[in-house]
Amino acid sequence: MSQDIDDLLQGWNFQPGVVQARLIQAGDGRQVIQMRVDLGVLQMETTGRPDGTRPHGFPTYFDYLVQEARPTDGSEQSFVLTDEQCLEADREFVQLYHRRICWLALQKFAPALADADHTLAFMDFVRDHSPDEDYTQAHEQYRGFVLFQRTQAAAALAVEQKKPDQAIDEIAACLEKLQAFFASFGAEEQMEENAMVRQLRQMENSLRQSHGIGATLREQLQNAIANEEYEIAAKLRDALRRQEEKE
Repeated sequence: MSQDIDDLLQGWNFQPGVVQARLIQAGDGRQVIQMRVDLGVLQMETTGRPDGTRPHGFPTYFDYLVQEARPTDGSEQSFVLTDEQCLEADREFVQLYHRRICWLALQKFAPALADADHTLAFMDFVRDHSPDEDYTQAHEQYRGFVLFQRTQAAAALAVEQKKPDQAIDEIAACLEKLQAFFASFGAEEQMEENAMVRQLRQMENSLRQSHGIGATLREQLQNAIANEEYEIAAKLRDALRRQEEKE
């Protein structure tokens, strides 16, 4: 079998600053993602770990670590990541980052959302079991970016499903989390100047204008509770519950 990849690269020139991704069918019939990079092509699996491995027999390294962190003797002894585990965790973070941006570029929003949720859960685990503050902060600094990409996927998926109200609620929830994120770094005053926040505000305004949405049911409920209008709040809560049951 030829190991030359010239044919693979021909006609697919690298474009700096652009995520170039495509879904192709592998020789055994399964779908894989290919991402063009400046020195060639990355190929990723669409499920499980992007590199197709099963660390220690688990679907992902995160799943393995969760199992390792469970006390076997009923004690509450805290699990702390080793240097080797930190390196392996970082490998999986990078792999999922590459696949997540590919899913977004391909406008495949459900798997992009799933990968973002996986990453955020893994970040929570790292924060709780980190060996030191430096390692924690090395990951926490990217939480806002992952939250942003998760919301891009979640809002776009909601719009695809003809649920613009839900898309606006996803953006609002993300902005609340971003406020806490900026506050944790003592940069709350800089939040509105951030490019991610500006883009989320633009998405929200565009959705409200294009779909004629003033306030979503969730926003109306929050306002009613804030104004102590409990009868109205109860009706809105029932309406919101019915809406969620239909989804």
